[in-house]
Amino acid sequence: MSDYLRVLDSAEQHLLALKASGVRFLSVDSNTMTALTGAPRAVMNRDAAPMTPPAQNSTVILSYDGVETAAGMEELRQRAMACLKCPHLVKSRKNVVFGVGDAHARLMFVGEAPGADEDAQGEPFVGAAGQLLTRIIKTMGLSRETVYIANILKCRPDTPGQLSGNRKPTSDEMKTCLPYLIAQIDLIRPKAMVALGATAIEGLLGKNEGIGKLRGKFQMFRDIPLMPTFHPAYLLRNQAMSEKRKVWEDMLQVMEKLEMPISEKQQGFFLK
Repeated sequence: MSDYLRVLDSAEQHLLALKASGVRFLSVDSNTMTALTGAPRAVMNRDAAPMTPPAQNSTVILSYDGVETAAGMEELRQRAMACLKCPHLVKSRKNVVFGVGDAHARLMFVGEAPGADEDAQGEPFVGAAGQLLTRIIKTMGLSRETVYIANILKCRPDTPGQLSGNRKPTSDEMKTCLPYLIAQIDLIRPKAMVALGATAIEGLLGKNEGIGKLRGKFQMFRDIPLMPTFHPAYLLRNQAMSEKRKVWEDMLQVMEKLEMPISEKQQGFFLK
């Protein structure tokens, strides 16, 4: 047995002992994860997909069983609430907007960042765009309580010198905050995800091709089917029936992916 396999076997035995003693979650820093992903090729399955190192400064939560997901999410939420990684955002925020919904949801929606309403209430998608998203979710036969909703950024992007409006998160802000979202996704393990708008796609996939080109075509994120679609705010600005239909067709694809029943009424929404 190689030295690497001996260490791996010892680590496995240690983890099993921790589990037996009642430990359910471990926080693993990015340096450790990077070292682990550098395993010798000789001990890896030649056909196995390569492991992707986590983002810098990320924290990975390892859950031993699904019933502990809610506890892991609460631990992660507490850490996010105390986050001070972006001093300019910390200075201007009223609340950290962590996420809301079912920690065991089959479907997860991801937006870009909180706006003024979300910052004030500490919950994602509660303004006008959020109310429209809630109606879309209900039209799918679901509810905010049965899905999970989060953003790339947990804090509202600061708008110095502006009395109103929002700004797009910077690439550095998204990279800094993304590990929290990745940990949420890994805890929830949804069967499908919806990315709301171009910024959400940029934050998740690093793609800047434009949402018009990407929407309607499933992508993959951490082995999870990801449907890009227009942000609800876009539909508030553009009330054309054709645009509403595009978003709805994206949702129909998501429903099919989840093997949800689709009625004739649902099939016909927003058709002339």
